[in-house]
Amino acid sequence: MKYSLYFLLFFSVSLNAQSVDEDKLGAWYMYFYSHKFGNSQWGIQGDAQYRNWNLGGDLEQLLLRSGVTYTPTDAGITFTLGYANITSGAYGDSDATTGESRVYQEALFPQRIGGRFLLTHRLRYEQRWVADQDLRTRYRYNLFVNVPLNAKDMGKGVLNLALYNELFINGQLDIGDGRRVQYFDRNRLYLGLGYGITDGLRTQLGWMRQTSVAVNKAQLQVSLHHSW
Repeated sequence: MKYSLYFLLFFSVSLNAQSVDEDKLGAWYMYFYSHKFGNSQWGIQGDAQYRNWNLGGDLEQLLLRSGVTYTPTDAGITFTLGYANITSGAYGDSDATTGESRVYQEALFPQRIGGRFLLTHRLRYEQRWVADQDLRTRYRYNLFVNVPLNAKDMGKGVLNLALYNELFINGQLDIGDGRRVQYFDRNRLYLGLGYGITDGLRTQLGWMRQTSVAVNKAQLQVSLHHSW
């Protein structure tokens, strides 16, 4: 009887782990913003993301994030201290959701290689309060590459190729109640095409493959990038 219960428990966990349809294209709809306060070194940045398991309607995550930025004079780097609130939905017909609060610190610095390869490095450290878990931390590194196709710099009327790869590494592995996670959390690989509506407003359409311990899934990404 004991072994039968173990088998049923293992079987039910396995079914749950495989419940996400990895062949179904998901969609993330995103708005990113940044603003500098006059001629000062201070500003704000953030984003709002509506993420779906499918093209729309099956909530994967609703993410709202904002932070205060500081750019030292002639340093070529921007620091951010911010907060995010995340609501995660279950795959399929279930309306169940879980919540997360997150504080993050970030360093972002640009780099130009050759005439048109515009790189941006982003290092981010997160402290995460996930429902029913102990405090978690995570390290992230993202390399963005933008290649203007019909000009040397980004701006109004400029079409650009956009690529990025972001690696996520967990800090604490023990998340409470005897549960543990691996060091590797996930990786995101992205390829897209962007267009400058104005000098401070760009739109982008792309494809992203997210690989995690549990799921390997492709996502359509539609984003608006706004700076003023």
